[in-house]
Parts: sequence; C-alpha cells; structure tokens
Amino acid sequence: MRAVRVALPGGEVELADAPLPLPPWPVERPFEVEIGCGKGRYLLSRAAAEPERGFIAIESAVEYYRFVSRRARRLGLPNVVALCGEAVYLIATCFVRGRADAVHVYFPDPWPKIRHHRRRLMDVENLDIVLGLLRPGGKLFFATDHEEYGVAASELLLSHPALSVEVLSGPWSEGPRTNYEIKYEREGRPIRRLSATLGAP
Repeated sequence: MRAVRVALPGGEVELADAPLPLPPWPVERPFEVEIGCGKGRYLLSRAAAEPERGFIAIESAVEYYRFVSRRARRLGLPNVVALCGEAVYLIATCFVRGRADAVHVYFPDPWPKIRHHRRRLMDVENLDIVLGLLRPGGKLFFATDHEEYGVAASELLLSHPALSVEVLSGPWSEGPRTNYEIKYEREGRPIRRLSATLGAP
C-alpha cells in the first residue's frame, strides 16, 4: 500500500501536496520517527512532554492513522506529523536522510511464514533504508513478542558493521511503550527489546 495522506500541523493533505522532503521543520530541530505507531500511545505522550522535539508517525492502517492525527490536533501538538502508507516506500521517497535522532519499531507484523519473511521491516533488504533515517549516534529501538522474529532481528542488527547493539534484559525504564506491550506483559509473553546505535560514517 502506498501513501494515502499526510497529516501536517496545518491540516491533512495528499502526499503530492506535502512539503517534501520531510520533516517540515527547521534543519536544527531534533526529531524521531515511529514506524507502525498504532494508536500513538508512546509517540503522542513524548510529543506532549517534549514540544521542542518533532515526532513523525508512520502507520499503514488507515483507522489508526486517523486516530493519531485527530488526537494530535485535539491535544494541540504542532510537533507531530502522521503519514499513512507503506513504511519502506515512505522512508525511501519522502524523508531527508541522516537526520533523525531515533527510529522506533514496536511489535511489527512478524510475517511468520518463510515465504513472507522478505516483507519484514527488519529484513536485510530493508534495514539500510530504515537506518538511513538516522544521524550518526542516532538510535533504533525495536521490540517484538515473536521469538523467531526477535532472534532474526537480533542477528541482523548484531551483524551490521555500523551498529552497536544492546539486547535489553528487561522492560524499558519508563514502562510499556505501547498498548500491545501492556497486554503482552500482562499475559506473561516473553518480549525481546533491542537498542542499536548508529556509529559515525
């Protein structure tokens, strides 16, 4: 699915009418990207707490994209931009490269069937596109409850020559970041959490 709409601080527009490349802020303003933001629990709370920082939400599900963009407007968050569409396509075509402080990927579709593994965001063909968002020293945060995907993602990140990777032994310091994480913790599911830092070029 390609991009449908972009919700900017000034209102919603078609992708072709958005001020590309993103983000639409001054070059010196730090920003972070969440891929697959769902209902925006983590991103919106961060945006409210850190108005000086920009946040870009990418979501392929139209209903969640609408929810996040409406909530950002209701909360008066001019530092939030929401995009609806397929993440790799949007990242490859719409963003300034090498500028983001962080990229967040929480509980993405694991595509468990072997023939579908190439659709995973944490795939050898997609990883460098995702990492291309980050500035040197920027961080990629990842979490999944799917054990096989978690192991594969760990191995992929650990093998990347430009990354320093930490496999977290427990929860995030501030607690669950998504509604899925709350649910899975209550159910006692094991969750693999990773933090990867991009080195200098």
